[in-house]
Amino acid sequence: MNKWDQRFMEMAELIATWSSCFQENRKIGAVIVKDKRIMTTGYNGAPSGIESCMERGECLRRVQNVPSGTRAELCYAIHAEQNAILQAARLGLSIKDATLYCTHQPCVICSKMIVNAGIKKVWYKNAYPDEFAVRILNEANVELVQYKEE
Repeated sequence: MNKWDQRFMEMAELIATWSSCFQENRKIGAVIVKDKRIMTTGYNGAPSGIESCMERGECLRRVQNVPSGTRAELCYAIHAEQNAILQAARLGLSIKDATLYCTHQPCVICSKMIVNAGIKKVWYKNAYPDEFAVRILNEANVELVQYKEE
């Protein structure tokens, strides 16, 4: 880890504070970087024009007792990594060979998007119990690195 990795991870943590997720422990931020330049950022939140869980005052997943790591479609939010990738597409930016910094390890759905977007390295701070996601990234030769504060 170098000073740049530390700076971009700190940026991901700042972006996470923008999350509109109702659950305090699910505020997630992502930053996509290429050649030491921030390309895009993303946080987990509802799509544009859709009322977020914070605005609704409840988490749909908790109301329906959906276990963590399952039924991702039963959530108003888009994941931070997805939002960062979509932002790049919207702006017409190539993120091929970029690095993604994320506050949490990507889930399997985000991992598949990371692979197809051409991202080559993922730094994450907090683990997430999704071994299949790790397998997908490994098989696609995407370097996955857990960030440890020094």
